[in-house]
Amino acid sequence: MAFDHSKFLARFVEEAREHCSRISEGLLNLENTPGDAEIINGLFRSAHTIKGSSRMMKLSGVTELAHKMEDVLDAVRGGKIALTAAASDALFRGVDTLTAMLEKITAGDTSMEAPMALCEELAQVAAIPAEQSGKPDDKPAKSDKPDRPDDKPAKSDEKPVKPDEKPVKPDDKSVKPDKQPATATAPAASLPASDKGRQVDYLRVNAAKLDELIRLMGEIVSEHGRFRRHIGRLSEIERATARHLISMSERFETDEDQNNTLVEAGAALQLSLRQSVRAMHDASLLQDHLVSDLQETSLRMRMQPLSTVFDPLRRTVRDLAHEHGKDIDFVLEGGDTELDRKIIDRIGDSLMHMIRNSLDHGLENSEERVAAGKPAKGTIRLSAFYDSGCVTISLSDDGKGLSVDGIREKALSKRLFEADTLAGMSRAEIIDLIFMPGFSTSPIITDLSGRGVGMDVVRKSIVDELKGTIIVETREGKGTTFLLRLPLNLAVFSLFFVSANGKICAMPATSLVEMLSVEQSDIIEIVNKRAIRLREQIIPVENLATLIKLPIESGSEKNELLVVIIKDGEEKLALLVDDILGREEMVVKPMPAHLKNLRMVSGVTIGERDSIINVLHIPELFRQAREIVEPGRLTPAVKEDRSATVLVVDDSINTREIEKSILEAYGYTVVTAEDGEDAFEKTREVLYDLVITDVEMPRLDGFSFTERLRADDRYRHVPVIIVTSREKDEDKRRGIQVGANAYIVKGAFDQSNLIETVRSLIG
Repeated sequence: MAFDHSKFLARFVEEAREHCSRISEGLLNLENTPGDAEIINGLFRSAHTIKGSSRMMKLSGVTELAHKMEDVLDAVRGGKIALTAAASDALFRGVDTLTAMLEKITAGDTSMEAPMALCEELAQVAAIPAEQSGKPDDKPAKSDKPDRPDDKPAKSDEKPVKPDEKPVKPDDKSVKPDKQPATATAPAASLPASDKGRQVDYLRVNAAKLDELIRLMGEIVSEHGRFRRHIGRLSEIERATARHLISMSERFETDEDQNNTLVEAGAALQLSLRQSVRAMHDASLLQDHLVSDLQETSLRMRMQPLSTVFDPLRRTVRDLAHEHGKDIDFVLEGGDTELDRKIIDRIGDSLMHMIRNSLDHGLENSEERVAAGKPAKGTIRLSAFYDSGCVTISLSDDGKGLSVDGIREKALSKRLFEADTLAGMSRAEIIDLIFMPGFSTSPIITDLSGRGVGMDVVRKSIVDELKGTIIVETREGKGTTFLLRLPLNLAVFSLFFVSANGKICAMPATSLVEMLSVEQSDIIEIVNKRAIRLREQIIPVENLATLIKLPIESGSEKNELLVVIIKDGEEKLALLVDDILGREEMVVKPMPAHLKNLRMVSGVTIGERDSIINVLHIPELFRQAREIVEPGRLTPAVKEDRSATVLVVDDSINTREIEKSILEAYGYTVVTAEDGEDAFEKTREVLYDLVITDVEMPRLDGFSFTERLRADDRYRHVPVIIVTSREKDEDKRRGIQVGANAYIVKGAFDQSNLIETVRSLIG
């Protein structure tokens, strides 16, 4: 009977991906600890295992590429060659190619060949001539050390293998990296006797089935909460019944026979009711434990370590840093902190946005850092830790930090707010502007960052969708830290319930700072708003009923007030509420399609008697609080309702017409000029909203043209986009020096790229 390889493909791909990840991680670690023999041996064994396993699966392309990588690593560990940057880059390309081949295998393509150019490059790196490098089925080239997993030379007096032991061959899949546990997919017979007891069995489960299980668990948790409340009401009924029977007994004191009959019947009824309530209460206590265990066990099934999203960033950051000439240390901490897979899947883009910002205009280059008295090498630190029932992810850098004055000036130049409005904003309000759509503090928009499409996306993902919070801590010249505080899972949310003017509302527990009671006299008046002093902080106070547009009854002033303090970023707000009803784990339902534009409500949950309870959107509460204090103060400046006029400058007729057609398709009015001199003449007559210019042009090049514009007071703040084939860093720096707002390389030019940049500059 023929051996069916297809049954083992999924297992092979899973194991090979794991080894590719180890190779990538090991290469990154070697950049910090070059020459580490243990790491090099582990890399060799991973490549060797992929080669042997793929050979068994008849995947010749994977075998050949893994063989070439193995040759390089064997030469490194044998001291024949050094692991240079070129060698590392070649091995990284090998890992990328292997990963792509594994994806194709998953899709059903098992016949792909290894790329010849890459194999030849790896052979050259290993200092083995191409004609002697061997075919996939050949033995590896001999080295000073034999091809053995334990890296020890064979000895003539080696003890013979015992009958109950299985000899390990070089191509055997049971060869594992040092200090690595046996994989769950390895056959038990291939494991050493000491490892058989530690073997773990795995069952592959469709993710959708697991998600449905988690959803049902969430519903059970919510329903159990309602069940507890029902028991509470029954207890109240039981106590009320006892009081009523006593009252009735007192009425019939004159008629002893009737009184005795009433007392006996009432006592029996009360006893039966009390026993039923007690039985339900006891059952509820048992269910508390069972439901709690069910919730914890179910959620743990979908929990994953943050290393699954952290570790791949190491390679991305390394490549971006090299590409843009930045020398950095990328430090990862707390990768073993676990979160719901649903959350992990949705934070990767947000983390990448922030890391790109740190790399591009957060961290200075080495010369600037040394001049500022800092180490030449910058540091980006990504860490995670548990924090009061949540997980906090911290991303920090030791770069320039955020300039409050720079943010204010940028907002003014983009006409987001009027000058007097910006002047009256607090530091926290100014920093909060970085989350506005289209806002960027970058001096110039490039292909790395600065288009202003990042931080608003981060806030929408973390705050709106994941019900988390973002705090920004920055010191100008010292660095910036972003703290993302996230719930542990998306199945059930920890909610605090409060009442305001008889209306029950819920708020995410991640947004609550503390609850306290204050005297009416503790509330102070500052200019035109109320506030309280709390541990040397002045915190604004507003009535929750006012913020959610509920009428406040006259004469309802109390001397003792309940206050709930919430936070949004660096800001805090004290809310006056009627009552604090408690905290519960509940399922939060999204708003229906026709109500999704309600900014005050982020979702709903089900309360007692199937009542619908709104989950309030914390950022909107802060916005409403500001609006009450100063109506219209933080409303963005209204721009004129007219089509923006764009001047396109390029000596190529074809390029001019392409850019013109794209811009006109999106509603912009376009005027063209054939070179810098022609464009400058046009700008003396008309004030354009935006200028797009090439660099290489006759008579007057784009850099010189931009310099002339910036010397004209009318064009000092008009955005200028440079679109050119020049892609060197010094050209981009030249663009910054002359005052350009964006720099697009023609090689990366496309319609969405251009429109995205234009919209970020003029809307």
